[in-house]
Amino acid sequence: MTLAGLIAPVSGDVVLNGIGLGGLTPAGRDRLRGRRIGLVFQDIHGVPGLSVLSNVLLGAFATGSRQDRGRAMHLLDRVGLASLAARRFETLSRGEAQRVAIARALLLSPAVILADEPTASLDDANADAVADLLLRMAGETGAALIIATHDQRLRGRIDAVITIEAAS
Repeated sequence: MTLAGLIAPVSGDVVLNGIGLGGLTPAGRDRLRGRRIGLVFQDIHGVPGLSVLSNVLLGAFATGSRQDRGRAMHLLDRVGLASLAARRFETLSRGEAQRVAIARALLLSPAVILADEPTASLDDANADAVADLLLRMAGETGAALIIATHDQRLRGRIDAVITIEAAS
């Protein structure tokens, strides 16, 4: 929550591109997050009733950024869903919805991609595809990729793993 700028740091600071999140107002953190941090949540926050394409463009709309339909379609193509752009979001499978969430997170070319349990509720094949996609897209865009997960299937795929255990 702190890395994403959803809450201010209690001590210390989180610095992104030279900007300390702790010194920003909540609205300032919202603006920075919307433009520089791509979020992929475990619980996919798509909007039923909107198309797949509209769900990808939603982040740009929310931040007041240009809604680049060409880039959105390119990202949908990269995640294998361009043919479903007009489909209503609620008709997607869990794996398809997760790929839409990844495309949305990448739309504004974030400096950081934060993925919270992106594969936890996916079967092995979809978990593998989502992991491949996150790693490939972060590499292509030069974004830092931070994944919070309990999913052991990801451990061997990540370059640096930090294990955090609760104090007993």
